[in-house]
Amino acid sequence: MNQTAEALSEYQGQEGSEFLRVSDLHAFYGESHILHGVDFDVRRGELVTLLGRNGAGRSTTLKAIMNMVGRRTGSIVVNGTETLAMKPHRIPRLGIGFCPEERGIFASLDVEENLLLPPTVRSGGMSIDEIYEMFPNLWERRRSQGTRLSGGEQQMLAMARILRTGARLLLLDEITEGLAPVIVQALGEVLEKLKSRGMTIVLVEQNFRFAAPLADRHFVMEHGRVIEEISAAELPSRREDLNARLGV
Repeated sequence: MNQTAEALSEYQGQEGSEFLRVSDLHAFYGESHILHGVDFDVRRGELVTLLGRNGAGRSTTLKAIMNMVGRRTGSIVVNGTETLAMKPHRIPRLGIGFCPEERGIFASLDVEENLLLPPTVRSGGMSIDEIYEMFPNLWERRRSQGTRLSGGEQQMLAMARILRTGARLLLLDEITEGLAPVIVQALGEVLEKLKSRGMTIVLVEQNFRFAAPLADRHFVMEHGRVIEEISAAELPSRREDLNARLGV
């Protein structure tokens, strides 16, 4: 059994237990108070969404989990470890990968060099071959520089890099924004594959039609706090109300 399979087997043995719990989370940029007591939890193997209009605090919530805000208070427990006092560079070692909206591709490096750059933070990261199997477009463009990739290819590369690190909890921020429908569909298929591998995913997504069929639970945010939790089973009866609330 290879390292990836061993890690997956161990992980799936704990499936359904809590991986992330955010409690009474407040976040600040300077004097600006952005998050006002965010509460939500994510179980292993789940895909959950943070939904809301622009400015609701969804992206800031992901950054606060990674300690990428000016100041934060409350509690963020990852796999049983309280992280509020933890330095930002140590948080990925708990098995968290963050894919920011701006993607952060190294433009002067080709695709494969970008993939080889991130350090391994935990065992069980995907091999280059596994990455290329999941993202065939990246195999075809493996010698292309970052500047020559389309927006969709850059998004795939940004996601692929964090899968190389051994992360088991993925924080994904607006991964479909500005992308063609065919690429959005491909990303949905990738998320399904990652779920089948036991990955845990928190998805901030403006495209509700993309997010709705993928998620186990939806957390609706307004004014820097979670105001409602909606399960996949409840979604059909709540869709009209939710569309109105999100301005879809």
